[in-house]
Amino acid sequence: MTATFTLSIGDTAPDFTLPATDGKDYGLSDFREAKTLVVFFTCNHCPYVIGSNEVTRETANRYIDKGVRFVGINANSVNTKPEDSFDHMVAHMAEHEFPWVYLRDESQEVALAYGALRTPHYYVFNEERKLVYTGRGVDQPRDAGKMTVNDLDNALSALTSGLEINVKVTNPIGCNVKWDGKDAHWMPAEACDLV
Repeated sequence: MTATFTLSIGDTAPDFTLPATDGKDYGLSDFREAKTLVVFFTCNHCPYVIGSNEVTRETANRYIDKGVRFVGINANSVNTKPEDSFDHMVAHMAEHEFPWVYLRDESQEVALAYGALRTPHYYVFNEERKLVYTGRGVDQPRDAGKMTVNDLDNALSALTSGLEINVKVTNPIGCNVKWDGKDAHWMPAEACDLV
């Protein structure tokens, strides 16, 4: 059963206008040349993000030539996690040089529009910007060396080959999004497991 809080398969990608660490603002139209768009909610501090960032990098690089673009969004409240501030994001990208645009969702409106549950939480959209996969990247994001399944790679492999995605929905694994004014472990009442 799919939660109503988060986007469902077939939903259209909500638009946004958000500032990036490269000094520009981005919206969906800035990625219109991409055949596939991966929007994922991420951050600087989460051990599940840190543990799987290099796998995400490898996956992003593997599909660049197939028209896949990655967009990372950090919506965490700086009141809960000061290390997720925009300045820290800029430093984070300068250090790691990840192959994606890294956006700041200060108001958390985009995270709510997508129904971001955890960091990381991946949303894969086809050329029509319809959701074709949502959930985790890998099954062991905290220690990617132990992973046995890369669901994100499987979804992108199928999609870019014109095949049906076998597993369209998984539960994201990671820290919950840090919602402003809430306890660090609070999640919206409507938020629940996707499968």
